[in-house]
Amino acid sequence: MTNSPPPPQTDASRSAATDGSAVGLALGRIPSGLFIVTWRDGDQDRGMLASWVMQAGFDPPMLAIAVAPSRGLFAAVEAGTPFVVNVLADDQRPLLARFGRPTAPGENPFAGLAISRAACGSPVLDGAAAWLECSPVAQASGTVDARCDHVVVLARVTAAGADPDAPPLVHLRKNGLRY
Repeated sequence: MTNSPPPPQTDASRSAATDGSAVGLALGRIPSGLFIVTWRDGDQDRGMLASWVMQAGFDPPMLAIAVAPSRGLFAAVEAGTPFVVNVLADDQRPLLARFGRPTAPGENPFAGLAISRAACGSPVLDGAAAWLECSPVAQASGTVDARCDHVVVLARVTAAGADPDAPPLVHLRKNGLRY
């Protein structure tokens, strides 16, 4: 038995496919880690929750991270600011609420947390399963005609550390079409 290729998709059928619950359910089944990305903005520590991070190269070691242009990390990446990807340990779930939304003016999400510093000055969360200091090198945001809601940033890993005894926190979404 041979499988015939699916019919070509028109713009209308593409929209229907990506709006459907089957696509959201299927995308939600792709497991990801949970990460707190940290950087320095002047003399202030900044951080955000991320789940779209993956290894993107061996030599040199590279990461790819998807960032919404509205997030502070995107402005830092645009300026070439180095950042740290903290791989959350399984027991660090309480940090999700702290970093899962943009920080209000005057709020310090790092208050009360034990941190150390990477060479670039960004916070490294004590107890993380691993951390990777990164320098952004490139980005992709779709085509001229079709911009995406997230920009994929390619970054070179410049330093790292890991706790081999701390299992990483793994995440599945109920719906892969929204946070």
